[in-house]
Amino acid sequence: MLGSSQCSCWLQKPKHLSRLSRIQLPKYGVSEGNKRKQPVNAGLASRTASRSRTRSPIFSGDFNRPSAVGTVANTATANRTVYSSVYSIFKDNKPDTLFQKVVVLVKAHDRAVLDSYEFFATMAAKELGITMGKVFEPPKDIERLTLLKSVHIYKKHRVQYEMRTHYRSIELLHVTGCTAQVYLEYIQRNLPEGVAMEVTKTTMEKIPDHILEPMWKDHPIDDKSSK
Repeated sequence: MLGSSQCSCWLQKPKHLSRLSRIQLPKYGVSEGNKRKQPVNAGLASRTASRSRTRSPIFSGDFNRPSAVGTVANTATANRTVYSSVYSIFKDNKPDTLFQKVVVLVKAHDRAVLDSYEFFATMAAKELGITMGKVFEPPKDIERLTLLKSVHIYKKHRVQYEMRTHYRSIELLHVTGCTAQVYLEYIQRNLPEGVAMEVTKTTMEKIPDHILEPMWKDHPIDDKSSK
């Protein structure tokens, strides 16, 4: 009797379950030896669950049919076409700018910070395959201020303040405009506090037409010997 009472409690289904959950819920029977039997509707529940998983809001047909496979392939092709059209909007046909030299000059009051930043900037340039030029340390600037030690009186007693500004220069040779933009944005985003940066770009420009032709062809000057 104990086994039958437990089984009756197990067979009770809650009222708030959905129809699919009720189908998936196994139904067990009780034999004479209190042994559970196999679910009666196990195959039906598995088939229903598999059908529910294969359905999607995009395609609700049968994926085993050839027409369904063709529909999915057409959808993928349409997506690729959309992506290519979006890419063509942002693609620019103008030739990229070529820089003969890009000089990055950073300055700070702490020399150790510049040493660390120089190592970071040169390593990033090597990873991007940029040709490195000279990396050197220009002479530091020293500014001294001699002021009164007191605010109002004691003119004899003075104190001197000194501000040192250290520099570090990094040269990049033969860089394209796209590469320079990516590299400069990367190192500028990782610029430490208290460090200033100055970027100088050198590019080759075409000589204007009015400079190519000498002016004395249009305005000849008579060379007369002085008397």
